[in-house]
Amino acid sequence: MVSRFAAFLSAVLLASCTPHQATVSSSSTQPAKQLFGAERNASAQSAAPLGGYAKGCQAGATQLPETGPTWQAMRLSRNRNWGQPELIAYLQRLSAKAARLPGWEGLYIGDLSQPRGGPMLTGHRSHQIGLDADIWMLPAKRLDLGVAEREKISSISLRRANGAYVNDNWTRQHHQLLKAAASDPAVARIFVFPGAKVQMCKDETGDRSWLRKIRPWWGHHYHFHVRLKCPAGARNCVEQAPPPPGDGCADAQDWVRNILNPPPPKPRDPNAPKPIPRRELTLADLPRQCSNVLSSR
Repeated sequence: MVSRFAAFLSAVLLASCTPHQATVSSSSTQPAKQLFGAERNASAQSAAPLGGYAKGCQAGATQLPETGPTWQAMRLSRNRNWGQPELIAYLQRLSAKAARLPGWEGLYIGDLSQPRGGPMLTGHRSHQIGLDADIWMLPAKRLDLGVAEREKISSISLRRANGAYVNDNWTRQHHQLLKAAASDPAVARIFVFPGAKVQMCKDETGDRSWLRKIRPWWGHHYHFHVRLKCPAGARNCVEQAPPPPGDGCADAQDWVRNILNPPPPKPRDPNAPKPIPRRELTLADLPRQCSNVLSSR
């Protein structure tokens, strides 16, 4: 009897010490950025982007190595060098092309996503499903930067007149890099400041189809933002609508005109209610699979 009781007690103690998968309740009112920002490693799941670029998470992420033959990941303290395997492969392809440009040894790569994606504690609204990447405009001339150096070094700005024009830092190599980045069939769109798009529209004398993917957006003068399409078979990935037909050059010129001659502000109705601040996303706002992503160990 004693031996049976001892065996039973031993089994109970063993079960209590065995790692298990905790459940994260989707009813939690805690901001999702706190839940996802606390995770230091990828989930133990098959790779999958879940939800949309600005409202989702990622399962089974791959970490971009801190240094590769033609790239270095920057700002390592952020722990945002995680993405879907398709994004990691894309960055490796593009950095190899960058290394063939005069004056470039490869790429300095900024934020991808957090280990499990989701909303970030600071910065981006997108970058949530492991298919977005920021690539520095600074030509990578050294690929032996230490950890401390990568925290201190800064990229360069390419804009002039609040983004209406490029400045003297703009080179033919930037044009070629962006063309290579957009020409990859995995890419959905690339965000860059309006003056850069207009300059590329002026300078391109060959195939212009890639220009359709280059989209003007605020900021994006220290880096350009690459967004990949949902991978084939990713059933729970929400694709962004494709860019409008055409090369988009007229649209970019409109952006420039509005920068140089801003339209007058719309009169405010004094009886209109005050705008409601944007609510923080919670786990309930994200795809239901994101609860499992957080729980996976």
